[in-house]
Amino acid sequence: MLQLICLPCVFLIRQTLLKQKSKKPLLLLLRLLLLLLLLLPLPLPLPLPLPLPLPLPLPLPLPPPLPLPVLLLLLIVLLLLPLLLPLPLPLPLPLLLLLLIVLLLLLLLLLLLLLLLLLLLLLIRLLIRLLLLLLLLLLLLLLLLLLLLLLLLLLLLLLLLLFLLLLLVLLLCYCYCY
Repeated sequence: MLQLICLPCVFLIRQTLLKQKSKKPLLLLLRLLLLLLLLLPLPLPLPLPLPLPLPLPLPLPLPPPLPLPVLLLLLIVLLLLPLLLPLPLPLPLPLLLLLLIVLLLLLLLLLLLLLLLLLLLLLIRLLIRLLLLLLLLLLLLLLLLLLLLLLLLLLLLLLLLLFLLLLLVLLLCYCYCY
């Protein structure tokens, strides 16, 4: 799969380098960066609606931020810029392949980190659900204990009524006998 991704990119970069007549490394690096940015799947910007005649113009929405792979790619190019400047131009194909493989590995590392972050968020979500479930179980246990306490109180009241009834019967028997 990595070869399927790398080969078209390397072919395009190699064609760009072969067509490059200038010996300016910064210009070449910028063209490489633009080429790599074109290879990334970016969302198409939505067309702006036509302005409506309103008394107060609505503020334009902020442009969406750059996707994370683009930002990472820009950072990588800025970090590799001092390393690429002393190299002879155009870059040889093995060096270009190595550079592309390093960039893809860094992108893969970023994707793995994002995956780990996603797993961590899912784990936190699961823990929150478990805690809510435990809290619900504790509330149910508390309700059950309250119910048992009410039953116990009712039983005590019943015993008290029986005791009073027995006392009343004894009192009536005592009064009847005398």
